[in-house]
Amino acid sequence: MYQFNSRIRYSETDETGRLSVPGIINYMQDCSTFQSEDRHAGVDFLTGRNRAWLLSSWRILIDRYPRLGEEIAVGTWHCGTKGIYGYRNFVLLDQAQQPLVRALSLWFLYDTEKNMPARIQPEDMLPYGEPESPLDLGEVPKKIRIPEEYDTASAVIIGRHHLDTNHHVNNAQYVEIAKDALPPGLRIREIRADYKRAALLGDTVIPRISCSGSGQWTVALVNETGELFAAVWLQG
Repeated sequence: MYQFNSRIRYSETDETGRLSVPGIINYMQDCSTFQSEDRHAGVDFLTGRNRAWLLSSWRILIDRYPRLGEEIAVGTWHCGTKGIYGYRNFVLLDQAQQPLVRALSLWFLYDTEKNMPARIQPEDMLPYGEPESPLDLGEVPKKIRIPEEYDTASAVIIGRHHLDTNHHVNNAQYVEIAKDALPPGLRIREIRADYKRAALLGDTVIPRISCSGSGQWTVALVNETGELFAAVWLQG
């Protein structure tokens, strides 16, 4: 497992003084990015080969939100590949090595010159070593089911602060947009996100919100014609 240590900063907390949901996701994204950079397979390396790793889906379980100033460790490891897909796990740990957050993620390799997915080759995974055993978070449906009935929240116009180095909306931003569409004060314990198409600068993202009545929310993030950018499922 690749790992780095950190301390929860004030800029990473929400109104409760604990690490925010976007902060959690950013830590995990940073950890995988640090591993790639340290193994000389980072952003510049991929750009030179017309490649990028794009996120297909998350499943995140939040056992406890770390508080302001708390020291944590963030870890990640790859769990294997299949075709165009790579499987990666994440953990946030407290000082007693107890899990704060556990996550599964599915990525795919993308050819930025041909604008299409690329089959993963052995040399693509060489910097990350042998795959390790995945976390067992129990079974869930492979895809998020989007209800036919929904309420519509205020649209979000994509600005430059939403974008990452791929010039797409960053993965954490979709979850933040979905969470902001829900009632305030909701404490999220589980997140699932399926990413379908990249939102770009100037795009309009419209949240369609459905609640199961048992603290489970589904937010479909769509464009003005109803095409899906991402589906986010949240358990309160």
